[in-house]
Order: sequence, then structure tokens, then C-alpha cells
Amino acid sequence: MEFFKLDHKYKLARAGRINTLHGTIETPVFMPVGTQATVKIMTPEDMERMGIGVILGNTYHLYLRPGLDIMMKAGGLHKFMGWKRAILTDSGGFQVFSLKELRKITRDGVRFKAHFDGTEHFFTPEKVVEIQNILGSDIMMCLDECPPYPSTHDYVSNSLDTTIEWAKRAKAAHKKEGQHLFGIIQGGTYRDLREKAMDEMVKLDFPGYSIGGVSVGEGKDLIYQAVDWCAPFMPQDKPRYLMGVGTPEDIWYSVEKGIDMFDCVFPTRIARNGTVYSAQGMVKIRNAEYKDDFTPMDPSCSCYACTNFTRAYIRHLFNVHEILGMRLTTLHNIHFMINLMAKIRKAILNDCYEAEKERFFETYRFSELAEDDIK
Repeated sequence: MEFFKLDHKYKLARAGRINTLHGTIETPVFMPVGTQATVKIMTPEDMERMGIGVILGNTYHLYLRPGLDIMMKAGGLHKFMGWKRAILTDSGGFQVFSLKELRKITRDGVRFKAHFDGTEHFFTPEKVVEIQNILGSDIMMCLDECPPYPSTHDYVSNSLDTTIEWAKRAKAAHKKEGQHLFGIIQGGTYRDLREKAMDEMVKLDFPGYSIGGVSVGEGKDLIYQAVDWCAPFMPQDKPRYLMGVGTPEDIWYSVEKGIDMFDCVFPTRIARNGTVYSAQGMVKIRNAEYKDDFTPMDPSCSCYACTNFTRAYIRHLFNVHEILGMRLTTLHNIHFMINLMAKIRKAILNDCYEAEKERFFETYRFSELAEDDIK
């Protein structure tokens, strides 16, 4: 079975299919984040009904809790969490490197202390492959070093050399059929290093490639710069994944440059804090202006929350701290993202990407959120 098939291109934008043992993923795709074997407040049935074909799991968190013994006894991550479709697991590298004072990086791997109990652990590229083999994810990521922003050219260059060496070791260690290991393109905000990363990773002939080291505090302009430098020049016959980026405006921009896959905690995180997407932009459903607003969160939406409940009711749920409020806003935001990806894919297939993008932004307005909205 061919892993990736490109169905159609419109300029640089691509519509394709990724074939896994747990089903076919149509691209471009947004992947909801299920860090600890669950997409927060959602059930697998919710996601299946919305047509979600792939979700994310996190190697770092699942290695620590519930642990590999439990995962092996359960028969892997799919069985453990009752999810029948595809799973992508990241390497845990981002989480390890965000620990700062609790970790030490060497060419052999990274030694770190768990964030919740201080126990010491050691990740090597081979160990991270082994963990993901046990998890049984359909798509796996190599261990990489994610440099902080800002970092000097020398630091990022040395870090990239480590990432490339780790990628070679991960590729050599991965033997399990049916799991596809992606290489990660690092290089920070330096074009020559991004180009070096692409050259070296392509030589290793991974089945897919991701752009890493973005969304680490550098701002949208520099994220888009990395996309500009990398996406159009990544292998045409392999999926392209932009890690940790996935707001509507990011997706429209990046698909136009040739990106196929996205993940982001933002849609579910803002939902739990009472903010939802709509055709007009983001709506802070907790605001007093909605106390007697008996219209849906998004009148143009067909999700369960919008077809059955009003802004006034959902605002009430947040005010009295009822968990149903967070469930309805989360369900809506994921539905919004899945519907957006279907709209984008259709626009590519019909050769009308710019027209559909212009139509979307005629009404959709991006607004800044306060820290409390995204914590």
C-alpha cells in the first residue's frame, strides 16, 4: 500500500491521502492533540462522528504516565484509549527541552527529570523509537533538539548537527512494519541551516518530513518565514508536516505554500477558556454581551453545540462552572477546524484556492486574546 498519494495540486497547495493501518487520512489535515491519550473533554465517538482520521499522542507524557508496562499490557495506545483510527506521536523532544533546568543534552541523548516527581530519565534516539514502537502509533517522530528563540547561529548550528546525527540513529533503530518515521527539519531562524537540514534529512529518505522549531515564541512572521524557506522545497512525494502550528490564518497561509499536516492545542485550549471560532472570527462566549443572546455560537455551523444550544446558555454554563460548557465549546472548535480543512481541500481540488480564501476572510477577523484566554 502506497503511504502517500498526491491527488491534486493547485500551484503549491496540495490535496493528498496518507494511507495507514488504521485508515486513510485526507490532506490537508488538522490533527487534534491528545497529549495524554485523550483529546481533552472529547470521546473517541465524538471524533469519529466528525470524521477525524488522525489524532496526536505525546511520547514524553505517555512514557511517564501510564508508562510502558501498562501500554504493553493494554496492547498499545489504540486499544488503551479506544481509538480505531490513525495516531501520530511526537518524540517528546519539545517537552523535554522545555524543561530547561531539569535536563542536560549530550550527543548521546538527553537526561531529564520528570516535571511532576523529579525522577531521572534518559532519552536516546533509539529509546524514543522503542517507546513509539510500543505505543503502536501510525506515524512517529525522530528525537530532535528544539532550540529556544532567540538563539545564536553557532548554537543552532551545533544543535542541528545533533538533530541530524539523532535522525540517522533513529532511522537505523526503526524496524517495525506499518509505522512510519518522519524526519524533522530544524535550523531556527537561519536560512542556511534550514537548507542544510533539508539536504541532510532528504538523504535519509524518511517517508515524511516535518518543519520543527517553530511556534517557540518567535512570532508569526518568523514562523511563516520558516514555511517559505522549507515547504516548497521539501520532497514532492512525501507528506509535509508543520509542527505545533494550526490557527485558521496559519493554515490558509501554510497550505498555500505546500504544507499538508497541522496540529495545535490552541483550538481546544481557548475553548476550555470560553472562546470559540465562528465565521466572523473568535467569540468570547463568557462576555456579558451574550447573557441574553439566544442565537448559536456560530449561526453558520452545523455542529451539535450550535444546532442545539445558544450563546446565552453556554455563557451560563461557564459562569456556574459546569463542565458541559467546556465540552460544547471544545466540540464546536474541533468541528470548525475539521470543516475548515474540508473546505480548503475542496478548494484545491476545484482550483479555486484564492477565491475560497478571500471568501473566508471577508467575514473572519483575527483578534488578539488575553493571557487568561489561552493559558
